[in-house]
Amino acid sequence: MSKKVTDVVEELVTPILDELQLELADLEYVKEGKDWFLRVYIDSPNGIDIEQCGTVSERLSERLDETDPIPHLYFLEVSSPGAERPLKKSKDFEKAVGKQVFIKTYEPIDGEKHFEGELMNYDGESVTIAHMIKTRKKVTTIPFEKVASARLAVIFN
Repeated sequence: MSKKVTDVVEELVTPILDELQLELADLEYVKEGKDWFLRVYIDSPNGIDIEQCGTVSERLSERLDETDPIPHLYFLEVSSPGAERPLKKSKDFEKAVGKQVFIKTYEPIDGEKHFEGELMNYDGESVTIAHMIKTRKKVTTIPFEKVASARLAVIFN
């Protein structure tokens, strides 16, 4: 069985990011309309600037040209994950403890599928979030396998 495009690209981009002391936040290979997009989201503790995106894009583009893992035309985009960065890996959740998050579940937990509030804890098995239900604060623990998607949340006061 051949590897998925995203797996191949992750193997190609990881040494580049390690050398530049950057991290891979997310990676997607999607078709939008008639066009294919390879999107690489990078981050660092100090944030990302346009020059870093350009450097990664140039180096990754060279590696993709050498190995040619994608048989058709596509657009390569390298950018920051933004303020509402997705949480996918364990380390993403660990770093997000104490921050505002938005979590969507595969099935209802206590009658809810959407939770927005402070991530109180992540232990590898579950996430605990303090959120509001109408006017009262509630703490909910969600089994990790029931998390469909999660991201940082920007709260405007």
